[in-house]
Amino acid sequence: MARKRPFSTFNLSFLDIMSCGFGAVALIFLIIKHDVDNTIKQENNELLAEVQLLEEDIQIGQEGLVRARNTLSELDQQMAEATGLASRINSQIETLSASLAKLQADNPQDSVEALQQQLEELEQQRQALLAQQSQGNNVRQFLGQGNRQYLTGMKMDGARVLILLDASASMLDERLVNIIRRRNMDDASKRRSQKWQRSLATVEWLTARLPQQSAYQIYTFNTDVTAAISNTEGSWLEVENSAELEQAILNLRQRVPNKGTNLEEAFASINRLSPRPDNIFLITDGLPTRGSVANKSNKVSASDRIKLFNRAMDKLPSGIPINIILQPMEGDPMAAAAFWQMAQRNRGSFITPSEDWP
Repeated sequence: MARKRPFSTFNLSFLDIMSCGFGAVALIFLIIKHDVDNTIKQENNELLAEVQLLEEDIQIGQEGLVRARNTLSELDQQMAEATGLASRINSQIETLSASLAKLQADNPQDSVEALQQQLEELEQQRQALLAQQSQGNNVRQFLGQGNRQYLTGMKMDGARVLILLDASASMLDERLVNIIRRRNMDDASKRRSQKWQRSLATVEWLTARLPQQSAYQIYTFNTDVTAAISNTEGSWLEVENSAELEQAILNLRQRVPNKGTNLEEAFASINRLSPRPDNIFLITDGLPTRGSVANKSNKVSASDRIKLFNRAMDKLPSGIPINIILQPMEGDPMAAAAFWQMAQRNRGSFITPSEDWP
């Protein structure tokens, strides 16, 4: 009877061992290949998303460029038509002047009076056309984002225009936490804050549309009132002096928002201008936190701010339109209603501009 041998792992055939080895290698290859495919697919998706965003930005830019070119073409066409009309009127005036001179030599009184009347009418038309052309040319050039160069309901007119810009610490940001954080930053960082830059852009937009034959003054206020051009407090500046106007804008860009808001002192400065302004633009973000009388407590409640606002209203001269541009600010829900009532009472306008204006 044959003796049964004990089982041992070394009795497996060589082919079985090779098959197991090849199977393990194939399994590892499939796992590695699958992971590589997923990685490549994910990277391709991210690249496609970036390409799509860039294409959208290019499309938006091209649309804005087309709108700008269309607007420029329309303005060029209007200017060409106005220039041609002015030339025809001048030619008619010269012809009538020659006829008038000839008739005056012959002394036919009736014909002379008729031609004089026609000449006066043509001169009035010419002056009106020149005035229209001068209004169409802005004093300064200011380009906003997209089609945001508008102020609904605000009239950019007046022989003496006053711009009051709030330069208090609250103009650093819309949120109280960020205002406290930015107050501790360096001056350059404060100047770069988005809210302050939007306020400066608003001033630039306004000055670019001042009537050419008018005067202006720009005041910044916090607890004090300061003119954009030093040593010009209480006086008016000429819009035609473009170099001085550019210097005023440059000086504003060097201002650093700080301290509290004293609206009472800002309105009192209006009375020190002689003659008084006939149009006022106020750029601020909320009710005042300081007054002419020092507050015993460091805290200012909502009711205290309303009282300070009412005291400031007593210093505001009557009969002058005041236009309010209210920047956003959290924690001051009564500001919008109070400033809207101020604008209505003084025959002005009130807006809260969007973040991408002007």
